[in-house]
Amino acid sequence: MAYFSVRNITKRYAAHTALSNVSIDVPEQSIFGLLGPNGAGKTSLIRIINQITGPDEGEVYFGNEKLAPHHVDRIGYLPEERGLYKKMKVGEQALYLAQLKGVSKADAMKKLKYWFEKFEIQAWWNKKVEELSKGMQQKVQFIVTIIHEPSLLIFDEPFSGFDPINVNLLKDEILNLRKNGATIIFSTHNMASVEELCDNIALINNSHKILEGSVKEIKKRFKTNTYSIDFDGFTGPVNPLLPGGFVLTEDKSDDDLRQVTVTLPATATQNELLNAFMPYVNIHAFREIIPTMNEIFIKTVHAAGNHSINS
Repeated sequence: MAYFSVRNITKRYAAHTALSNVSIDVPEQSIFGLLGPNGAGKTSLIRIINQITGPDEGEVYFGNEKLAPHHVDRIGYLPEERGLYKKMKVGEQALYLAQLKGVSKADAMKKLKYWFEKFEIQAWWNKKVEELSKGMQQKVQFIVTIIHEPSLLIFDEPFSGFDPINVNLLKDEILNLRKNGATIIFSTHNMASVEELCDNIALINNSHKILEGSVKEIKKRFKTNTYSIDFDGFTGPVNPLLPGGFVLTEDKSDDDLRQVTVTLPATATQNELLNAFMPYVNIHAFREIIPTMNEIFIKTVHAAGNHSINS
C-alpha cells in the first residue's frame, strides 16, 4: 500500500468542479511531483490533504488509516502564499510556530539554532520579519515547516523568489529530508526541478489526472526513437545515407561540426543508424534525444485539452 493515497476525490465549488475522480499514490520516502497548469486543481487537492477543506466524494489515506485530524501533527505544509507576521521578531515567531506544532520550547530553541546557523540567518533572530528580504523570509518559513520533523511534507512552489544559490541550498535540504525518511509532495511549475528531484509525478489538468508514474518510466514512454549525431568530414546531403524509413528531422552546423537528428522506425536500432554513417563521417558524439519533463508536460496538457471535456 502507498504511504499516502488519494482515492477518487471530487471537489466542487458552486458550478465549478475543481477535482473530478482524482486518485494518486505517493510511495514512502519519495518525492512526488504534483503538476499542472494554473487552475488545474492542484491547490484544491493540497487543501484537502491538509484538511483545510473536505472532498465532496472520495477518501484520503495515511497508510492504511483514513486521514483524520490527528494526522496534522505528521504533516508539514509550505504554502505558495507565504504567511509570516510582519511586525513580529523572527526568532520569537519561529519559536511560537514551533511550539504550536508540538515542539517543546527547549527542543525548539535547539533545533532553530541549528537551522538558523545552517541557513546563515542567525543574525536576523531579533529583527522584525518586515526587515528581511523575501528570500530570507522564505528560509524562515521553510524552517518552521520542517521543525517538528513531519513524516509527510508538502511544498508548494518552494523555490519561488530564491536566487540560484539558495535554490540549490533548498534542493539539497529537500533531498536530505527524503534521505532521512520523509515523504514529500512537491508542487511546482519548474520542470527542471521536477527532473532533478522527483521520483514520481501526477499531472492534473482541468480537474482530471491525465498522467501518473515514475519520472524514469514516463520519459521512457514518451521517447520517439530519435538520435543526434555530431560529425565532420562529410558535407553532402544526408538523406541518401539513411536506410528506408529513417527520417531526417534536423540538419545544422555548429563551428566545425555538423549535427543531424534522425528519427528511426520502431523496429530499427541505433546500430543501424551508426553503421549507415560510419563509412562516410568522423563521429564526435552520438546521443538519444530524450524528451524533457517540460516537453512532456506541454504535449500531455495540449493533448488533454484537445480531447477532453472540461468540467
